[in-house]
Amino acid sequence: MKRLFAVFLLFLSALVYTQVPDDFVLINGGTFIMGSPANESGRSSSEYQRQVTVSSFYMAKYEVTQAEYQELMNVNPGFFKGPLLPVEQVTWFDAVEYCNRRSEKEGLLPVYTVNGQKVSWDMEANGYRLPTEAEWEYACRSGTSTPFFTGNNISTSEANYDGNRPYNNSPRGVYREKTTPVGSFVPNSFGIFDMHGNVGEWCWDWNAEYERGEQTDPHGAASGVYRVFRGGSWNNSADFLRSARRSGYSPSGSGYYLGFRLVRNA
Repeated sequence: MKRLFAVFLLFLSALVYTQVPDDFVLINGGTFIMGSPANESGRSSSEYQRQVTVSSFYMAKYEVTQAEYQELMNVNPGFFKGPLLPVEQVTWFDAVEYCNRRSEKEGLLPVYTVNGQKVSWDMEANGYRLPTEAEWEYACRSGTSTPFFTGNNISTSEANYDGNRPYNNSPRGVYREKTTPVGSFVPNSFGIFDMHGNVGEWCWDWNAEYERGEQTDPHGAASGVYRVFRGGSWNNSADFLRSARRSGYSPSGSGYYLGFRLVRNA
């Protein structure tokens, strides 16, 4: 009887740890047009369009907060202090380490293997990871094909950015000059908050030219100099918030405009 009870406890423990947290949303896979049309204001040449299919995955509703980061990493690098503010001033390597530590804490298989500056990804692992560029844009668009999931424009009542620099000559808005608590604005139709603005979000991919033509679950170039971050931030002009906008930074660099959010395989 004791042995059966012990087995039951192990089963229950495994069940608890493999459950997806309540603040994650299942993003059902699908096919979309990644990139922006040639006539989209603010478009860069690297945003050429292609048809991409992504598999289903789970994505956190919110950017990783300072409270979450400090609890696990025992440090709060944020420039703007507040438990519900998104953590910033984290490098891409910091984000990868956080993913692995959280996976280990919850009894999941870590996704990343780190060997100095080289990081490899176990695509079968069930732990936490950074989204690919394709996953990020698919989740951000949430079925839309406009510059923003809010439509052809965006206002500072819908996202946190530099309202002195609006999109496409639209009226100016508020410039808050700092981050805001996660979830301060309305979510997109997938239930994800702050995909536009607040802090830029690290992705897995190298910031290099991606392949043209139809692709399924692309992971970007095999190597590069900068890693991609997406979404724009509190100190960016509105055009940086566009769903198709690609930005890059050194994976060992950080800034008070740069954070991350988590995903897991479905």
